[in-house]
Amino acid sequence: MPVAPYGSWASPITSDLVTADTVRLDQVMVDGPDIYWTESQPEKQGRYLVYRQAGKAPIKAVTPDDANAWSARTRVHEYGGGAFAVADGVVYFSNYADQRLYRQQSGAAPVPITPPAGTGVRAALRYADGTIDAARGWMFLVQEDHTVAGTVLNALVRVGLDGAAPPQIVASGHDFYAAPRLSPDGKQLAWLTWDHPNMPWVTTDLWVAAVGADGSLGQPTRVAGGPDEALFQPQWSPTGELYFVSDRGTGWWNLHRARDGRVERVLEMEAEFAEPQWIFNMSTYGFAAADRLICSYVKDGIWRLGSLDTGSGKLTEIATRYTDIAQVRVIPGSVVFLGGSGTEPQALVALDLATGAERVIRASAVVSDAIRPYISTPEAIAFPTTGGETAHAFYYPPVSPDYAAPADEKVPILVKSHGGPTSAAGGTLSLSVQYWTSRGFGYLDVDYRGSTGYGRAYRLRLAKEWGILDVEDCASGARYLVETRHADPARLAISGGSAGGYTTLRALTAPDKTFRAGASHYGVSDLAALARDTHKFESRYLDWLIGPYPADAKIYAERSPINHIDQLTVPVIFFQGTEDEVVPPNQTQMMVDGLKDRNVPVGYLLFEGEQHGFRKAENIRRALDAELYFYAALLTRSGLRYL
Repeated sequence: MPVAPYGSWASPITSDLVTADTVRLDQVMVDGPDIYWTESQPEKQGRYLVYRQAGKAPIKAVTPDDANAWSARTRVHEYGGGAFAVADGVVYFSNYADQRLYRQQSGAAPVPITPPAGTGVRAALRYADGTIDAARGWMFLVQEDHTVAGTVLNALVRVGLDGAAPPQIVASGHDFYAAPRLSPDGKQLAWLTWDHPNMPWVTTDLWVAAVGADGSLGQPTRVAGGPDEALFQPQWSPTGELYFVSDRGTGWWNLHRARDGRVERVLEMEAEFAEPQWIFNMSTYGFAAADRLICSYVKDGIWRLGSLDTGSGKLTEIATRYTDIAQVRVIPGSVVFLGGSGTEPQALVALDLATGAERVIRASAVVSDAIRPYISTPEAIAFPTTGGETAHAFYYPPVSPDYAAPADEKVPILVKSHGGPTSAAGGTLSLSVQYWTSRGFGYLDVDYRGSTGYGRAYRLRLAKEWGILDVEDCASGARYLVETRHADPARLAISGGSAGGYTTLRALTAPDKTFRAGASHYGVSDLAALARDTHKFESRYLDWLIGPYPADAKIYAERSPINHIDQLTVPVIFFQGTEDEVVPPNQTQMMVDGLKDRNVPVGYLLFEGEQHGFRKAENIRRALDAELYFYAALLTRSGLRYL
């Protein structure tokens, strides 16, 4: 076997392979036994199309793939989710280009059912997270209104399925709405709200109101919520009991229900049955029967599937090879979900509840037998960090059947800081991760303090500490690999997108020079600019992460990488989209200009038409290869002279 330095190995996992025949699976919905989902294909410019499988019949596209460039994607909260709903074989979806709702019947062209926003106003009325009342011919949705410049109003609305009447607001007054869900008899509607400065994983309220014959709502009753409770996924049982996930009392997101005017815990477990609501229409459970609930839950970073007896509270684990599970839906006899693992890319899966047999309906990527020897399997690790606390991560060691490293060489490490920051690293096989490990890099995906999946206390640990604890945990994780995994302290790099890009830049401008290079993908460099310019959903997030602005302007300045360029002495490469509404491109430009003025090596790729995250195949490939080339002279053994 040839001997070659880490980071210099040739690999068949190319950027072309990362995007070729690769799709991004998104929302999953069911309609009786039929399964619907959206997927984004990089080769189709990242558009989201709706697909359907009826029983085990061949997969069929629902939204047309024609010159009109339909895309089932909503811009509510900018991150979207919940872009379509389905009932009786008819799909209702938000079209990305104009944000209007359309009715899509099989074999017919989409028909708009909401009016245009107004003359000269594009995509100013947006819709998401619908629930359909087919019996009365309407649906309830979240509406986000941008028609008045400088003002964004969120509300619940009722929309007629035939589009004959304009949308009617049925609930308003809160800053945010989500998850309108109609009871089985159609007589009650449940929904979630939260208000600035809270985020939905910090403080949420659950409401229920009677639905009138005309679609109006009666006086709402608050069922659960408050300053110390975050709620997730209200859902009615087949018998009309309202279930939901709450972290009340125990600090863990556990299943609860409303019964006889009070809230009771269905089971108590040190595990999380919810995810942070960055997008709409997330689901971790569904009903197989009135007394049987199929659910997913995460513990120590690993997701599992279970069957819950709602009467006894007994949870029985369902064996599955998947360790990352999302979008759980139940159809007769089966549970459908998006599943992945360290050796399997994400796929749309149907699991037979009687036999346990699993059927892959749609895989996000195909991993050939020729590629499998190059796959690095992640190890979930916990490591000591500052303050005597513990942080978490997934570590991928370098793997190649074609090369061996010199006996005396240590491993270069790429540390990944996930976005959010209230989010989590995933253990699903990603060819973009294997792109690095198959070339001889170790890869550390860090679940720093503030990540989800480890209870409320860990989730809220980042309060007022963003830019401090996340940075310390990334550095502590890198040093832990130096101590335990033969990592090279002179060849540590850090990379991240969005909030992870901010952590990256903070780490590179910190007095502790743990990292020797970095990459910021649409990362935040100016916190004050972010506080002034960002969209409504996150406009007060920084109050919680940093402090209120401008009252705490001094703290914002202290923690903004743009103000510490003089401390940045290692090379950095930046990637940015021109249409990013979350992190405007001017932030990245200011950082690049500042580094150029100081003659610090810097790279910058600005992608026309891209937003917060890249969806076009050519841009995904270019960004991946550019980051590798940038590191090639910096972190491979032969490139140390450039540091």
